Amino acid sequence: MKTRFILILFLTAISLSAQTGKVYDNLSLKSEILKMDRKFAIYLPPDYETSERSYPVLYLLHGAGDDQTGWVQFGEVLRITDQAIKDGSATPMIIVMPDANTGQRGYFNIPKSEWRYEDFFFEELMPYVEDTYRIKKEKRFRAISGLSMGGGGTFMYAMHRPDLFSSAAPLSAYIGPLSLEQYKQQVQRMNLEASDAEIETYFKRHNALSLIEEGDVKELSSVRWFIDCGDDDFLYEGNSLVHIAMRKKDIQHEYRVRQGGHTWTYWRESLPVVLKFVSDAFHQY
Repeated sequence: MKTRFILILFLTAISLSAQTGKVYDNLSLKSEILKMDRKFAIYLPPDYETSERSYPVLYLLHGAGDDQTGWVQFGEVLRITDQAIKDGSATPMIIVMPDANTGQRGYFNIPKSEWRYEDFFFEELMPYVEDTYRIKKEKRFRAISGLSMGGGGTFMYAMHRPDLFSSAAPLSAYIGPLSLEQYKQQVQRMNLEASDAEIETYFKRHNALSLIEEGDVKELSSVRWFIDCGDDDFLYEGNSLVHIAMRKKDIQHEYRVRQGGHTWTYWRESLPVVLKFVSDAFHQY
């Protein structure tokens, strides 16, 4: 009887373990582009170690002041994703969370600088993780999301490379300066040396409104968009303007405004919705 009881406990422990994903938050790869080692975190779904299948992938970007551990520590990505997979609202997926805070902050290339983070993301990080882990490499199985600064990265990456992402879900996003004049003032405050032509070029490439206005509507519409920003968030204006601009261009998207501000409480409530949204595309509706 005692042996049988111990066996039951052992099998129960195995069963519970099999229902839990794993997070590794201190991984790194050597970047030739950035000339340094770059850290990233990864979530692996509960059946990753017991199956031989390949998985869709969500790139999940942190905000300013956080690093690759932000979504792990404060966003509770392990608990929330495990629950979403368990209740069937999300398909098993791999989630990659890069660090864009070490050395210099930001997801974009900085002109006249060795900080070429966007090049690193597309040319080094993405190929590395998709070769190292069992990740499906087609557009329909790849999504991107992020909060605040990472929401801005989500907008820019999906608009710069709509051929790579099936879904994009910016949360409380910083969409870039709202006007060219505003950006010129930022450049002056930061004492950056740049010509008017260089400033305008950079502004147009890193402002969601400009990319919508001047971009290819068919290409932008090939991405499923989910935009979410709280009614008390200080970035509400930019997100509202993106919603209006997309409506005018007939770019299909979902736009959500809930009660809340620029807080982890808000983003933790957003994450299950994002997981379901990107899973819809992974499942081919």
